[in-house]
Amino acid sequence: MVGTNLTTVVEFILLGFSDLHNFQGFLFGIFLIIYMSILIGNGLIILVTKVFRALHTPMYFFLGNFSFLEICYTSVTLPNMLTNLWTHDRSISFLACAIQLCFLLILGSTECLLLTVMAYDRYVAICKPLYYPLIMNHKVCFQLVFGSWTIGIPVMIGQTYHVFSLPFCDSNKLNHVFCDIPPLLKLACSDTSVIEFSVYVVAVLFVMIPFLLIIRSYVKIISTILKLPSNTGKYKAFSTCSSHLIVVILFFGSATITYSRPKSNNSGRTDKILSLLYTIVTPMFNPMIYSLRNKDIIDALKKLLQAKW
Repeated sequence: MVGTNLTTVVEFILLGFSDLHNFQGFLFGIFLIIYMSILIGNGLIILVTKVFRALHTPMYFFLGNFSFLEICYTSVTLPNMLTNLWTHDRSISFLACAIQLCFLLILGSTECLLLTVMAYDRYVAICKPLYYPLIMNHKVCFQLVFGSWTIGIPVMIGQTYHVFSLPFCDSNKLNHVFCDIPPLLKLACSDTSVIEFSVYVVAVLFVMIPFLLIIRSYVKIISTILKLPSNTGKYKAFSTCSSHLIVVILFFGSATITYSRPKSNNSGRTDKILSLLYTIVTPMFNPMIYSLRNKDIIDALKKLLQAKW
């Protein structure tokens, strides 16, 4: 804090789980295990989708990109959380907080768009199987992935700039586990209504619209599956979509609830739990959800382990 006529925040204190004094070591161990499982699990999916030619298909191309995204997404927040728990130094500079938020927003928007692309891929595969190789060719797949990674960049940079152009004064205690929009707006000492409106607009563009597109895809997918003559065909078709659908529900459910109320009162603990769901829990379960429910991934992992040993 720098003393002037009005104190100006030059760093933030991430309160995180500071109220759980006796569980800092336990939380560090839990989050370290989670982070390692995210790196190993998603890393294995990236490896098998690259190594085995049988998995060189659009679905696994998207899955490999999604796993890489999950590693990046968690690496924005978890290492800093682990450092805070280990050193008990919860300070983060103004610039570092802005950078963390910017990457969090960019990668979050990428995840929404990539999940939408994966739903579209399943829609084409099940509803238009004869046209699948033509529609989902290598060029289209690359363009869809490239667009998912880049479309949100200018918007999220602008969103971050607007949030950090607000005056933060008096208190620098951020009641959260990482730098995020809702707790930052609570510390602003000026009117935040314009910023809150922009948050809603961006949430509609990058969360609600992709979610509605995913729902639309699955309505058509389920309708097509129900028309299949055999139960075996229905089960096989639905099994290729169920893993993706579980991830969609986990991610969009928690993210939508969090960002639909950017400045609600007395919701600090709830926001922390919800934020952990979409930034840590979903990336942790992603490899398990896809591998345990996917015969091709299981077979590739078995071959990988056999070759290793």
